[in-house]
Amino acid sequence: MSKEKLSAKNWFIITLFCFMGGIAWNTENMYFNTFITNEIYADVSQAAILGSMEATTAVARMVALSAIAAVLTTFIMGALSDKLKNRKMFISVGYIFWGIVTAMFGFITKENVANLFNLSDEARILGTTVWFVIIMDIVMTFMGSTSNDAAFQAWVTDVTVPKQRPIVETVLSVVGTVSSLAVTGVGSFAQAGTITYKVFFGGLGIIVTLCGVLGLFFIQDPPRTLQRESSSNYWEDLFYGFRPSVIKENARLYLSLASFCFAIIAFQVFYPYLLTYVQYVVIPDNGGVENILRVPVILTAVIVLVVTLACIVILLRLSATKKGICLVTGVIVLSLGFFLLSTSTGIYVILISIVPVVLGNALVNILFNAVVKDFIPEGKAGMFQGIRMIFAVLLPMIIGPVIGDKACQHAARTIINEVGAEVIVPAKNMFLWAGIIGLLALIPLYLLIKKGLDTDKTDDNKVTV
Repeated sequence: MSKEKLSAKNWFIITLFCFMGGIAWNTENMYFNTFITNEIYADVSQAAILGSMEATTAVARMVALSAIAAVLTTFIMGALSDKLKNRKMFISVGYIFWGIVTAMFGFITKENVANLFNLSDEARILGTTVWFVIIMDIVMTFMGSTSNDAAFQAWVTDVTVPKQRPIVETVLSVVGTVSSLAVTGVGSFAQAGTITYKVFFGGLGIIVTLCGVLGLFFIQDPPRTLQRESSSNYWEDLFYGFRPSVIKENARLYLSLASFCFAIIAFQVFYPYLLTYVQYVVIPDNGGVENILRVPVILTAVIVLVVTLACIVILLRLSATKKGICLVTGVIVLSLGFFLLSTSTGIYVILISIVPVVLGNALVNILFNAVVKDFIPEGKAGMFQGIRMIFAVLLPMIIGPVIGDKACQHAARTIINEVGAEVIVPAKNMFLWAGIIGLLALIPLYLLIKKGLDTDKTDDNKVTV
């Protein structure tokens, strides 16, 4: 059993590996998408696009296949980390190779791909380059899911108890947000062309690799991992979470995952296209970067930040005793923010919309992640990471980007690239669909609240909000 208080060393590991994992994941989820639009599609003809695929379609396919790879990897490696009772090596070695593969993305160009496969037709060069990016993204996902989704998440579950998890998830969420802001800050230089994508991917890849090296010396597997029964069959463990008896016995776990799934699908409708949307829609519609950086806009942004943080702190304090109410509030507020974003590309509307979006997203992610960990059966954290990934990654990253792609193509907002070809870019109507899907999370959440959120109660008819 874990101690009631986490050690300083474990807090350091949780913070460091969450931050570095966030660096790698945000680089993949945010900047591989801009890399496709800004680099791969920057100078291709209309004929090449028509002969291969639109940029938004390429992004949707990359995200979907990456999600499939993430889930399959987590199933296999999560159960294997349980079987071998060694999270440390999975985390550390995984981070080392995760960083190496990230750095390799900077060397992917149409010219290099054309030379590698001896191609001359522009459409084939474009299509092959896109698929090369997608395949490399799958390789990177394998490394990240092995180390972070399968092993690190299971390790966090093993070293914590239900009472600790809301604060741990809050720290993970805050650190994840900081890592996202850090990547965005550095990545904006690559997106603007100030630094090359080779430098960007290479630099971030190196620090992720160094984090993995540190893990070899600092991470220790807790007693809960080391003392786990190893007599079970690996293949049975792999499919343990699909058994009808297991699903019935852990109904609250699956209801919480289903509700979480709808919320993440809503986010994935627009998230893969977000930075491209800002670059090619929001900034031009607001008169350029210089207009956005005016004093009134900056002051509004600061006020929005302060109000959002204050609301998050208040609601998270309330969530200790009112998880159900806070989860419902989070889902509704998140969806409301999406609806507001769908009404305008104006900077003030966007800033105001950030309050409900960030607030709702914080509540949804922190509380659902804590609840899911609470309902995972004791000693089976690794086996259930794959199940978690189906709901948190596979379904959202397949369904969400496809809906977003269809919304963008329906709006048909385009830019003209360097050689005069029209390239479809994201449009604000994708947020409308995100809001609609987000509200669907209330259906399984209602059933979950009816069964109760208190892990100390065994009565399924007990209602705890």
